[in-house]
Parts: sequence; C-alpha cells; structure tokens
Amino acid sequence: MAFVSQVGEADATGVLQRVYAAAQSRAGTVANIIKVMSLDGRSVQASMQFYVSLMKSPNALDAARREMLATVVSNVNECYY
Repeated sequence: MAFVSQVGEADATGVLQRVYAAAQSRAGTVANIIKVMSLDGRSVQASMQFYVSLMKSPNALDAARREMLATVVSNVNECYY
C-alpha cells in the first residue's frame, strides 16, 4: 500500500488549519482526501473552494442529483473513498 505524508489536524497551521476547521464544521470530520492534499495548504484550499462551489452552492442541479452524479462518477472511476 502506498503512503502519502500528511499534516495531522493538531499540527495544521495557517491556511491548512482554516481548511481543516471548515471541513470539521461542514462534515464533523476532516476527510482523508483533504488530508492527502495537506502538504500544500493553498492547493487544498483551492480544491475545497471548487468542491464547495460545485457541490454545496445552489446551481442548476438540486443537492440530491449532485450527490448522485458524484457517486456514479466515483464508481465509474473506481474511486471508493
């Protein structure tokens, strides 16, 4: 199994600390996909802003359809996190 270095929640500072706090507030936990990107705080921040913009903000699809589409795409890509 591959190993990816990650910044732990207790060790996060600056931008990363804010990203972790937002994730904790939004989902009750910091997802592993966020932790995998943790070595570059600005990149994880931009990635999460993109995700929130697509998945959590009002747009042409209702929330249930957005989640269904994300699930189908993850399944097709064999991405089961």
